[in-house]
Amino acid sequence: MVQAIRFEQTGGPEVLTWQQVSVDKPGPGQVRLKHKAVGLNYIDTYQRSGLYKVALPSGLGGEGAGVVEEVGPGVSDLKAGDRVAYAGGPLGAYSEERVMPADKLVPVPDGISDQHAAAMMLKGMTAWYLIRRTHVVKPGETILIHAAAGGVGLIACQWAKHLGATVIGTVGSEEKAALARAHGCDFPILYRTEDFVARVNEITGGKKLPVVYDSVGKDTFFKSLDCLAPLGLMALFGQSSGAVPPVDLGILAAKGSLFVTRPTLGNYTATREELLTAANDLFSVVKSGAVKIMVNQTYPLRDAAQAHRDLEARKTTGQTVFTV
Repeated sequence: MVQAIRFEQTGGPEVLTWQQVSVDKPGPGQVRLKHKAVGLNYIDTYQRSGLYKVALPSGLGGEGAGVVEEVGPGVSDLKAGDRVAYAGGPLGAYSEERVMPADKLVPVPDGISDQHAAAMMLKGMTAWYLIRRTHVVKPGETILIHAAAGGVGLIACQWAKHLGATVIGTVGSEEKAALARAHGCDFPILYRTEDFVARVNEITGGKKLPVVYDSVGKDTFFKSLDCLAPLGLMALFGQSSGAVPPVDLGILAAKGSLFVTRPTLGNYTATREELLTAANDLFSVVKSGAVKIMVNQTYPLRDAAQAHRDLEARKTTGQTVFTV
């Protein structure tokens, strides 16, 4: 028997419990994985609270890194002892061990620690698809990244800066502004005291932006549209402040024939080839030193409820990792 975080009803962090669970032998196309580190992501709170529906009772978590313990029939590209990481697949990363589909796992190269691998997979590959696929950031462009001091934000700011962009970011405090600035954000905006639309106009000389990357949702969506130049793209990839209400699509025409997308990592890494491309591009940019992964908080896995409280209270910066 191994230990895992489970929940039997949706609600606040208190619904998360530390339980003994059984882990089966791996079946065809599967491996049994012993976790070394597990990533915390905002989507975990959506699933725990019931905002995103999951079948109950359930495990939680979609990102981790560890060592292959055993491989099932038909698995030829992994073996016991291999270091691997993943983002996505069945829920259940909040566990000491688990069975995983082998095709969801990517090899972790030397030079990447277990904690960094667990911290970077979901947020790093999210940053990858946003700035390399959803809107391909080009040298000389000016872009806006909301929550610039958050997990995706810090990676995306560094990566976009590495690509030659000028990066504007919104943050909630002077401390977070300093953190974002140290990680590639040229113009951190304190959204609680500054009008970010006015600041974007000022910074761009009224030209506005080709793209806004928004993980905040309800509180920023409509103002974000006002930051876009004609034919600009709004990439809404999260909703930490709540869901965006219904939108009259006529607004997009009135504001300059704008585009809006609601992308997900799953769609951008749907094939094995796409997944390996995303992971390898991420590992390469991290190993080069162009992007640094900031593991700023660690918690024992059994303390997942406290980690959720801190995340939802916006007390965390960068990446948070559970140690196993």
